[in-house]
Amino acid sequence: MDHELQQFTAFISAHVRPEAVLGTVALLIFGGAAILALTRVLRTVLRRVDPRLHIPYDTTLLVLRFVAGALWVLLGLVILGFWGVSVSGLWTFLASVGTLVGVGFLATWTMISNATATLLITIWRPFRLGQDVELLPENLKGRVIDRNLMFTALREQSGTILQIPNNLFFQKMFRVTASEQYLFEFLEHETERDRNAGGPSAVAADGVTVRAPER
Repeated sequence: MDHELQQFTAFISAHVRPEAVLGTVALLIFGGAAILALTRVLRTVLRRVDPRLHIPYDTTLLVLRFVAGALWVLLGLVILGFWGVSVSGLWTFLASVGTLVGVGFLATWTMISNATATLLITIWRPFRLGQDVELLPENLKGRVIDRNLMFTALREQSGTILQIPNNLFFQKMFRVTASEQYLFEFLEHETERDRNAGGPSAVAADGVTVRAPER
């Protein structure tokens, strides 16, 4: 036991340098603080441009997560380079692992279908964070609180959380409870109001301008 302990101590002394440990800790502290500061600045910028661009909150959350993840990966590569690990060799290893994982994903169609469904939901936005969604005919209902590559999280009134696979939203009907009006409904309401007010002109829902007869 003493011999093995001496070998371990010798290995640590030969490969682990105190300055490298201190440098790693410093990089983690300052790098982590910088990442948190950058994501906070990005969140502030997105909030300021939201009144003009009307960016959905789930898209904002996705952008923040992507940027934070990319920055953490970059910090990890810097730390590995600080320890003398070859980044090119690491990229080769990651590419090999990614290939194996890709083959595994192809063998598991459910994962790929969920990831594809997540992309389509992000593009077409049939529902948003904060809205109530009910999956039919199972009557699974809850408030949308989060969405990732695999699942959409619904919080029920009892407080429990339902994890719904994203591909189910393309296989079953679902009901969305929303208070805001669609653009067509807004234009239709404005047209009816103009007609009731007897204004000089009114824009119909199909885009045709209807003018009141001149007196």
